[in-house]
Amino acid sequence: MRRLGLAVLLLLVLAPAAEAASPPEDWVPGIASATRYAQSRRGNISFAVRFPSGRIYGYRTQRTAPSASVLKAMLMVAYLNRRNVRSRNVTRSDLALLAPMIRRSDNRTAYRIRVLVGAGGLYRVARKVGMRRFAAAPAGSWGLSRITAADQTRFFIDLERFVVPRHRATALRLLRTVTRSQRWGIGQVIPKGWTAYFKGGWGSGTGAIDNQVVLLTRGNQRISAAVLTTADGSHAYGKATLRGVFKRLLSGLAKSG
Repeated sequence: MRRLGLAVLLLLVLAPAAEAASPPEDWVPGIASATRYAQSRRGNISFAVRFPSGRIYGYRTQRTAPSASVLKAMLMVAYLNRRNVRSRNVTRSDLALLAPMIRRSDNRTAYRIRVLVGAGGLYRVARKVGMRRFAAAPAGSWGLSRITAADQTRFFIDLERFVVPRHRATALRLLRTVTRSQRWGIGQVIPKGWTAYFKGGWGSGTGAIDNQVVLLTRGNQRISAAVLTTADGSHAYGKATLRGVFKRLLSGLAKSG
């Protein structure tokens, strides 16, 4: 028994350390191009791109905007971290709430989860992430919670770390499998070879709010990006703005090393 313990210890000591997350080595976000494009569009726009080191690029990154359904990623993490959820397997009842909320952005399940986790659950997530300007709205108007592009990229760049280990795969799977009908914006310009985990928010579909936040991974490489827009005039125009900003921000990423 003693020999077995020693052998296991030696394996642990000699095993190579897991590769740390890294940004693409030879790539810089297209901030200038994305900024020029944003300034040519209607509405109020802000965006950010973040690397694992914490380095951030962007435009008006500290501007606060209504979250709309982008908040649902935080609601999911708050739910999975609840005391009566974090130490057991995810059940069908859990997925009956989480899957519609994330994959097709259902608002009824979002409201139910917002009531369950409370403002306190959201603020616990915000504190753990290190968000600086997050403000939760009441349950009945949860979509008016205030977020910034900087805070949301801080959340998504290390998304798994903010979920209890038991439920990390569930969180990522839901964000990776957003329904096809809602894969606009970043969903149309995912760089080749990269996997996207994202959530969008569009208010009532009037163009008042159109937001998206994404984690992009390729092997051990990762970046996060957020684009927040308000007063677009129409949902179609807002979706086009999201696509245009992300396309310019991520230009060249597919070819990076």
